[in-house]
Amino acid sequence: MKAIAEISRWAIPLLLLFIPVIAFLRKVPVYESFVAGAEEGFNTGVRILPFLIGMLVSIRIFVDSGALNILAHWLQPIFAYFGLDSNVAAIIPLAIMRPLSGSGALGVATQLIHQYGPDSYIGRLASTLQGSTDTTFFVLTIYFGSVGIRKYRYALKLGLLADFIGLIASIWIVTKTF
Repeated sequence: MKAIAEISRWAIPLLLLFIPVIAFLRKVPVYESFVAGAEEGFNTGVRILPFLIGMLVSIRIFVDSGALNILAHWLQPIFAYFGLDSNVAAIIPLAIMRPLSGSGALGVATQLIHQYGPDSYIGRLASTLQGSTDTTFFVLTIYFGSVGIRKYRYALKLGLLADFIGLIASIWIVTKTF
């Protein structure tokens, strides 16, 4: 076990050493390549910044206006209709926030885990949902916006469908194992 820990500790520093050495031996202009990559990364950052700011401001308005809580309240009867535990309604803010913002969803999940406990039904459901879904709107905004793709309706539909299936699967798995 100690050998694995040592390998893990030295893996990245060794890669950071060997890659430039191998590139130098193959006569690749290492520093120039690094600078060109850094410039491209900076340009990409500048291109996606307006999309990122717009998305973060929209999420903040959505949460601060109380719309998230209102939407969660409206969805509670749907969970009750399917005969799910009344506690499942507590996960609705996380299920809504997860496609929008990873950090926002992490904040909601942390709040749920502190409120209900990590080994509770809601704590396990929050953890499972965090691992089963993705930040669909963030991915579409940043990645599609950075390369100039404007028509992404099919990607949006499939991303939200995947998030919904992740929610259903999380509820099913946690219900069966709890």
